[in-house]
Amino acid sequence: MRIHTGEKPYQCSQCNKDFPQSTHFKTHMRSHTGEKPYQCNQCNKVFTQKKNLKIHQRIHTGEKPYQCSQCNKAFSDKHNLIKHQRIHTGEKLYQCSQCDKAFSHSAHLKIHMRTHTGEKPYQCSQCNKAFSQSTHLKTHMRSHTGETPYQCNQCNKVFTQKSSLKIHQRILTGEKSYQSSQCNKTFSQSTDFT
Repeated sequence: MRIHTGEKPYQCSQCNKDFPQSTHFKTHMRSHTGEKPYQCNQCNKVFTQKKNLKIHQRIHTGEKPYQCSQCNKAFSDKHNLIKHQRIHTGEKLYQCSQCDKAFSHSAHLKIHMRTHTGEKPYQCSQCNKAFSQSTHLKTHMRSHTGETPYQCNQCNKVFTQKSSLKIHQRILTGEKSYQSSQCNKTFSQSTDFT
């Protein structure tokens, strides 16, 4: 009945948060004590809540009970399905406070905000060059390691970036995915008509 009345008789003495049920209160207290009583029997990772352990165990079992009705992609966690569905609905809940851009995921907004702040938290250990995204650092590291993970299946040419391989393959096949709005001419890469 406390759900309807709004009564919250359990109060945390450390942060003054109130809870309607003792179970919610006990779970919350673990955020202060660090107690994690639920342990995975496969990899020994520990959790504060049983439901989080159950979600984690799906990594080991491969179980993905939440399926997208639009594209049939499956997920182990309901929240990941909800986030994924924004791709189909076009819903963008996360608005940049600096410009008009909006994003479907908070992580994408966080990355975007770095264009305004200039923050570059990912630094190369070899040359100290810094990047705003971890993926950009990963690609940059290949200039030091010589790693070329993307290979053309037609001519065996190798590339450090997937996007470079795609451009190369368009040139080989003659595919022209980019069209000029000025003259309707088509090009294999966007930089050809800028």
